[in-house]
Amino acid sequence: MLPSDFVSNQEVSTGTSIMAVEFDGGVVIGADSRTTSGAYIVNRVTDKLTKITDQIYVCRSGSAADTQALADVVAYQLDFYQMETGEPANVSLGASLFRDMCYKYRDQMTAGLIIAGWDRRLGGQVYSVPIGGMIVRQPVSIGGSGSGFVYGYVDANFKPKMTKEEAASFVTNTLTLALSRDGSSGGCVRLAIITEQGVERRITLGDKLPEFYQG
Repeated sequence: MLPSDFVSNQEVSTGTSIMAVEFDGGVVIGADSRTTSGAYIVNRVTDKLTKITDQIYVCRSGSAADTQALADVVAYQLDFYQMETGEPANVSLGASLFRDMCYKYRDQMTAGLIIAGWDRRLGGQVYSVPIGGMIVRQPVSIGGSGSGFVYGYVDANFKPKMTKEEAASFVTNTLTLALSRDGSSGGCVRLAIITEQGVERRITLGDKLPEFYQG
């Protein structure tokens, strides 16, 4: 039996694997579903893909509390922006707001983010905002504790202008490899496919993930 204050005395951190990739017509974002507090698994089915607007999502890694608070604030600001202008916010604006807050509070919070979405100006876009508040647009981005295990796989298998299904398989395979090696990642793989038509959510349960190695 765990002490009653076991979780409250420790930072709840999403030791995690997150990813996003641009494809011809939109973006695919994905994440594992394990949330940990030290060696304790707090939640096996966390949804780390957080809706910011109808066509902008953020993948969260770092402190679960910090990243959720950031997502709530930016979602509020972009909702207010749309009410004032009558137009949905561009993906770059959402990413810039995340960057500004991560930099401003870089000494008080732990947040590594991937912001992805679709807009009429630039189509599908992926922006990485690592801990500290830098921002960079990338055709493919990975993050979290599991990312160190899969850089080689991503470099070897990424190709520009993939189809939607190619991109979805690429993200699922990459995250499967990450969570198979990273003790802080696990559970299922959640995807969000964002295009001009909207958002399609998918989930692959743990026993349905692709197999790469038979011991």
